[in-house]
Amino acid sequence: MQDYFVYIVTNEKRSVLYIGITNNLNIRLDQHYRDSVHSKLSFAGKYNCYHLIYFEKFNNASEAIIREKTIKKWRREKKLNLIGDFNPEWQFLERDIL
Repeated sequence: MQDYFVYIVTNEKRSVLYIGITNNLNIRLDQHYRDSVHSKLSFAGKYNCYHLIYFEKFNNASEAIIREKTIKKWRREKKLNLIGDFNPEWQFLERDIL
C-alpha cells in the first residue's frame, strides 16, 4: 500500500505558503530545495519555499487530492490556523523527515 502526503512548505521568513501532494515526502522536499537553489521556474523555486511546516498522511491518492484541493481553496487565515494547530512554533520539520 502506498502512502500519500499533503504538505505545506514555506520560505525562510515564513511569508509564502506552497501546498502540494506527493507519494514520497523526502524526494519532494529535496526537489523543492533544488528548485530554490538552481531554478526559479516553479512557484516554490521562485519564492524559495522548501521548509516543511505541515503534512498529513493518507492511504490513497484520491483522499489526498481532495484534501489538497480543499486546503488550497481556504483563505490564508484558515491555512495559518491549520499550521498553527499542527506546528504551533512553525518549526521547520524537514530535518525530522529527511
